[in-house]
Amino acid sequence: MFSHKVSFSQNTRINEKNTIGWYNYFGTFKLSKHWGIHTEYQWRRTYLITSWQQSLLRLGVNYQLDTKVQLRVGYGWIETFPYSSTPINVFGKDFTEHRVYQMVTLTDKVGIVGFSHRFMLEQRWIGKYSDASLTKEDSYIYSNRIRYMFRTQVPLKGQNIGDKTPYTAIYDELFIGFGKNVNANIFDQNRLGILLGYQFNKNFKLEGGYLNQIVMLGRKINNNTNNVVQYNSGIILNAMFNFDLSKSN
Repeated sequence: MFSHKVSFSQNTRINEKNTIGWYNYFGTFKLSKHWGIHTEYQWRRTYLITSWQQSLLRLGVNYQLDTKVQLRVGYGWIETFPYSSTPINVFGKDFTEHRVYQMVTLTDKVGIVGFSHRFMLEQRWIGKYSDASLTKEDSYIYSNRIRYMFRTQVPLKGQNIGDKTPYTAIYDELFIGFGKNVNANIFDQNRLGILLGYQFNKNFKLEGGYLNQIVMLGRKINNNTNNVVQYNSGIILNAMFNFDLSKSN
């Protein structure tokens, strides 16, 4: 990873660049026609793999309203580490975040092109240090965030993504903060992914490719005059498991 900053006096913005690598597990366990369990862990690194960026564990309960609409509620535990020239935490410390979230995913298909819209609402409790000498957060700030992701995918063989099928996918996700603790910026971040994937069978598929993440820090630096924007880019690898336990029921 490299990290450097460039300041533009005309807009008081400092740009920082980092190289990242995200390595992710997603597991879905179908319990019945409508109900299921979602499990997820994301191992987010800088210098591609050698140093921490973030650790994210997310759990959820799915409700399949119909073949095209899925609802989910769940909890996330996130640990964010100091990285980049300007760390997210003002004291340069790692901090814990607890989230509760609600999500709606709409899927459809036109010809060979599949696409989805994902809407997520998050309630966040972000760890805060009142003093640089502390080794653990002593309070939490409550914040709200809404997310929207659009994803489209196309099989590279045949008309559908089935067993032993390669495919390509692209997605973009926008994050917007709101509420009284939104701090300096409403825009939180944006993520763009360009992926190649392979579905081995109905239980497992693997995809990887390019990830671009733009993050705007929620605080200003240099006497509250400069916004800091991170331009993080690198690789992403997703391993996705799907198990149908409803048959045994």
